[in-house]
Amino acid sequence: MTAAVDLKPGAKIAVETCLGINASDRVIIFTDEPTQAIGDALYEEVRELGAQVVLKTLESIGPRPLMEVPEALWAFLDEYQPTATFYAASGQKGEIRFRIPLIETLNIKYRVRHGHMIGITPEIMQSGMRSDYHKVAKRTHEVYELVKQAKAIRVTNPTGTDLTGYFDHEHLKWVIWDGLYHQQARWGNLPEGETFTSPINVEGVITASIMGDFFSKKYGLLKEPIRLEIQNGWLTGCTHADTAMTQEFWSYLDGVENGRRIGEFAVGTNEFLGRLIGNLLQDEKFPGVHVAFGNPYANYTGATWDSPVHVDVVIERTSAWVDGQKIMEDGRFVY
Repeated sequence: MTAAVDLKPGAKIAVETCLGINASDRVIIFTDEPTQAIGDALYEEVRELGAQVVLKTLESIGPRPLMEVPEALWAFLDEYQPTATFYAASGQKGEIRFRIPLIETLNIKYRVRHGHMIGITPEIMQSGMRSDYHKVAKRTHEVYELVKQAKAIRVTNPTGTDLTGYFDHEHLKWVIWDGLYHQQARWGNLPEGETFTSPINVEGVITASIMGDFFSKKYGLLKEPIRLEIQNGWLTGCTHADTAMTQEFWSYLDGVENGRRIGEFAVGTNEFLGRLIGNLLQDEKFPGVHVAFGNPYANYTGATWDSPVHVDVVIERTSAWVDGQKIMEDGRFVY
């Protein structure tokens, strides 16, 4: 009873503010058994607005981890013709191979408004999902205007990060994920607040406090950052006291095409987040910079390559310069 009451405000913001659900919508909520309380809260908020809604657990779609979208689900989507969808579920190793084709098809073929909430937790529903998304959107658009024609962005932090990303704004677009997805074919992660692109090159060192994909749930907020060496846009070395973790990270990226290549360079813009919590879904929106190895979201950025993985790493206490102009100092915007 208490959990349902606690989840309701965040669910209401996700449904009404972020996706603008109304009675004419046909909604699907993808969830799973560990996260079903959140899926149920979203379902109730949609139902209260009078929209048609279906809740589907991942376990009902097939055995986990799901490595592809089964034909039965494609057939269901063709019949249901959704206008809006949520994916509120925990992540499992390798399931990005299910999630990316599903999201891309929902976006391109069905042109849904989509809220992606991979790894969502009650803590996030009571923190990041209660952000003022009109203010988050305002800051996100401001930062987008600062970076959209950048040639180079330098990033440092107190633990040893010294990284420079290089960009081609004529061929590779910066994308706004501001948390307000009221037009068809718009989507983003929730909680939200970032602008991102695919860089043409990245050089330097990253000391990251959070790793994405299944690493986020497994390792959480790292007491000691992992040190990642980047040359010509590729991961060339990683160091941490936990050698088993570094080996797992390296093997996961090195085992697929372009897994060690940096596909995303992003600036987090949600100033309602007071601290990192050890969950990538929320922590990548924390004011600062994060990059991701693998998939460059080519359909949005214009990148001409692909990868079956996408693993973010979050830099804490970021200072950043856009073509020499300081826009952030120790995790605070200063422009």
